[in-house]
Amino acid sequence: MAEKLRASVYGAPLLDRASFPEDHPLFGGPLGMSVKTISDRLAGHDLVVVIGAEVFRYYPYVPGDYLPEGTELLQITGDPSVAAAARVGDSLLGDPTTAIELLGDMVAEGATRVTPEPMARPHKLPQTPNRPLTPPEVYAALSRVRPPEAVIVNESTSTMEQQVEWLPTVRTGSFFATASGGIGWGTPAAVGVALGDRGRGVERPVVGLIGDGSFQYSVQAIWTAAQHHLPIVYVVMRNHEYSILKSFAVLEETPGVPGLDLPGIDVASVARGFGCRAVDVETTQDLEREFSSALTAGTTTVIVVPTQPQKAML
Repeated sequence: MAEKLRASVYGAPLLDRASFPEDHPLFGGPLGMSVKTISDRLAGHDLVVVIGAEVFRYYPYVPGDYLPEGTELLQITGDPSVAAAARVGDSLLGDPTTAIELLGDMVAEGATRVTPEPMARPHKLPQTPNRPLTPPEVYAALSRVRPPEAVIVNESTSTMEQQVEWLPTVRTGSFFATASGGIGWGTPAAVGVALGDRGRGVERPVVGLIGDGSFQYSVQAIWTAAQHHLPIVYVVMRNHEYSILKSFAVLEETPGVPGLDLPGIDVASVARGFGCRAVDVETTQDLEREFSSALTAGTTTVIVVPTQPQKAML
């Protein structure tokens, strides 16, 4: 339907699943996370159709118009409670898949419409590698060695924008993240995905992209991964702080909140203590080599990468 209409397609705010191929030329990237950023992103559109999702998921609160002036919104959802919670627009209750199929048959080719610009992917990297690495350098390295069938579980919330740029999701059921913003979900979720794959006879590596702050909330989950010899590669980006919470502190004009620095944690030693294979890396070459080795290790591996803090785009 999007191709017939030549319509931009955006991912949900704080994307927890990917339902549209993120390398498609009509993909415009995820929406923002606040009222203002979402409204700004939708400026210039006369009609917004939200299919199978909320209108919208706001986190955090930044005031603004719910929709740009002159923009109408139609939501299609099978959940009455989601329709009732929509702050703007009209909602149609029905099966989203059936609705898309019927609408796809009804709409005409948008021959007169200008094809929108695809999501910008600048892929800019420094000529001289940084020490410690930046998140884009980490994601660029992973993009060179990630198997196409691999599934990603992401709880590095401050770097999800970089993941969409470098590691777009193109296969159904191959990306998982938390929808709520709660911390500590990703490490055990990777275990659940790997166990689910094993239970249904699917063989594919699971890549857990976890921030060092998030990793501490539920680190004991890696013991289960090691006990079951699950094919998980955890890449822990070690920036020595809760970057996402520091970004919120700046947004709320409360800088200097105590307890957001995380010095003195030896993540690799902790992982070995829980029975995992674990390594520290410093360069992209080391990261690529250890990641490739982890894919054939026959057990769970934790790769710890020192990185520079990344301010989240809120």
